[in-house]
Amino acid sequence: MAGISAKQVKELRDTTGAGMMDCKKALQESEGDLQKAVEWLRQKGITSAAKKEGRIAAEGLVESYIHTGGRVGVLVEINCETDFVARRDEFKTLARDIAMQIAACPNVEVVRSSEIPEASIAREREIEMGREDLASKPENIRAKIVDGRIQKGLKEKSLMDQPFIKDQNITVEELIKQSVATLGENIQVRRFSRFTLGEGIEKKEENFAEEVAAQTGKKKAEKPAETEAPKAEKKPADKAAPKAEKKKNTKKKKK
Repeated sequence: MAGISAKQVKELRDTTGAGMMDCKKALQESEGDLQKAVEWLRQKGITSAAKKEGRIAAEGLVESYIHTGGRVGVLVEINCETDFVARRDEFKTLARDIAMQIAACPNVEVVRSSEIPEASIAREREIEMGREDLASKPENIRAKIVDGRIQKGLKEKSLMDQPFIKDQNITVEELIKQSVATLGENIQVRRFSRFTLGEGIEKKEENFAEEVAAQTGKKKAEKPAETEAPKAEKKPADKAAPKAEKKKNTKKKKK
């Protein structure tokens, strides 16, 4: 079918109050039929979620999650409108799922891509424009490729744009909108922190083979040298007994 026009998206937005991307997806799913698109948004709970987004959400809870082994931990604040909803099991389950999602996504840095400073985006754009693989491309083609890479990078850093770990067919943002429709209150992820054991600590890296060789050499050096058995002292040679003097021939020669 033909692509969805900006006019159709605007009309659906004015009718439902849903976000631009939600409206575009709804029209794509309904093949451009406005009425079916409205029904699709209602089924997803998106229209009711859009109407509640402006309400103040100051209640909620701070959820914690420690991954098996204690090497990754997460703290996340999720807000709703009343303490009554904050105590409901559905809200607690949502908070737990969001905390697990953050633990599973080491590249996520912000709740929404709109929180990333413009200066950081401009710096990334400059880096991408200078990459060697784009040097031979025409200026307009290079700009489109860079825009695509920048958008991909922003989504990778945004929690709301991540596919939900328990259902890859929806994003975290869509999961929250479904919870808004179920619980009847505005729900917002306000902030989070992710902790990784040893992160930021400079670790000494050694070659295992060299380490073993070094340890072996150290042990050899520490081993005491074998002592030789004491040599037996040489006894002074026995002095030869004085030879008996030859007796003088006392016999007189016969005359």
